Amino acid sequence: MRRILLLAVLLSAPYLLWVYETRFPLRSLADPPQLLVVPPGASAESIGQELGRLGVARHPALFRALALLQGAGGRLRAGEYALEGPLSLRDILDKLVRGDVVRHELTIPEGKSLPETAALAAARGVEAKGFWTAARDPLPIHDLDPLASDLEGYLFPDTYDVPLRPDAGAALVARMVQRFREVMVPELPRVAARGLTLRQVVTLASLVELETARSDERSRIAAVFMNRLRRNMPLQSDPTIIYALRNSGSWDGNIRKKDLALTSPYNTYVNNGLPPGPIASPGREALLAVLAPADVEDIYFVSRNDGTHEFSETLAEHTRAVERYQRRRSSPSGEQG
Repeated sequence: MRRILLLAVLLSAPYLLWVYETRFPLRSLADPPQLLVVPPGASAESIGQELGRLGVARHPALFRALALLQGAGGRLRAGEYALEGPLSLRDILDKLVRGDVVRHELTIPEGKSLPETAALAAARGVEAKGFWTAARDPLPIHDLDPLASDLEGYLFPDTYDVPLRPDAGAALVARMVQRFREVMVPELPRVAARGLTLRQVVTLASLVELETARSDERSRIAAVFMNRLRRNMPLQSDPTIIYALRNSGSWDGNIRKKDLALTSPYNTYVNNGLPPGPIASPGREALLAVLAPADVEDIYFVSRNDGTHEFSETLAEHTRAVERYQRRRSSPSGEQG
């Protein structure tokens, strides 16, 4: 009997050790969090070694053995993982299979262009190559805007939960486009009712967004632009000059008189009508302002230098407003924004 018991103990010892090593945590609740970084293509063996270095695996080779037994060797996802609390090797393996990576909150404000959005994303650790590859591909929006050559204007400004993984850039772009669709697809009947294309609405809204930060002015500025378009007047919007200068690499923070004659399809001082496309991503309020512009006859507005604008129906009124508010203004423009 003793021999049988001894044999049973000897035979069960490896199993009990295996259970102990894989199911019982090495960490405690009091231990500080550890950050596990899994590079793309990392093997279970290399991950086990990193777990050993971090002090969350007693025997790193056991992680590789566990992954093989679970058939998870090829399903371990790259990214950043927060190892918190009493995690066993099985728990850690489960996190890596699920891709339960660390997520970072990223806020993209209204009125940001593609380069500005890319810079904000990169500052939060989102890889740039995937972002730009996705942002330059207009296919996700082609059913709504067949003329789009990229996703300028269609990356909806909002706060996003971004997982830091190798495909984070492309995933972020996809989510931003999806958010745009969630906001604007229900508004398509109103777009058609105004006799506009969605591209025209987004383009106009991007100008409105960049002309004012005040929600109570957006519909009135939208009305100014609509009134000018109806009268075949140039929009004379300074943000379009800035966009053109940035595209040419010559923007230094100032608009000079010579810039108003810049040769660019985005120069709304020399070209009538809308610019070729959006110059930034407008938010919901700016988009809806274009769909419901104020019922006014204004065709001019000028900054009061306090974040608000003075609106005018006639050139004489506008000239007086410019004299009143912009006498010392450095901008050469006496027209819009």
